[in-house]
Amino acid sequence: MSSATIRILGVDTSLRSSGVAVIEASGQSLKAVEHARIRSAQTVNVSDALLRLQTGILDVIARLSPDISAVEGIFHCRNVKTAVRLGEARGVVIAACRQNDLPVFEYAPRRVKQAVVGSGAASKDQVRRMVMSILGLQEEPPDDESDALAIAICHWNCRSTYAALAPESI
Repeated sequence: MSSATIRILGVDTSLRSSGVAVIEASGQSLKAVEHARIRSAQTVNVSDALLRLQTGILDVIARLSPDISAVEGIFHCRNVKTAVRLGEARGVVIAACRQNDLPVFEYAPRRVKQAVVGSGAASKDQVRRMVMSILGLQEEPPDDESDALAIAICHWNCRSTYAALAPESI
């Protein structure tokens, strides 16, 4: 990997099915290195699901050596229990990244859609099709994986903005 190449870890966090993706950017070229889901069944208790998420993120970091991480930021949740669980899951992901000295950048869902599709109101299908086009993917990734890829692409597309800002302020 040349010094002009950067690997970006994108994470679409949830307790039961988090999308994780690593893309490699070199100049204007982007390619998907890997994308997957970290899943826990509904029957798995919360603490074990959080541990599985942490272990999965740490494994991806160890195997693929990303240089930076990008996660979906907080969005409005009507259900308090869902918001708390999402916050717990995001905390695990952010801590795992920081444990490995990865800067963490957060992007609002609308910002991700804007950076990838050009419209903050884009549908999931529009985002997925654009992700496939940008990365030259032949197979359609599941929603969680597509979202993680989009978050990583968003970070790359916003790099001139984030250069002047501290992580987590975006």
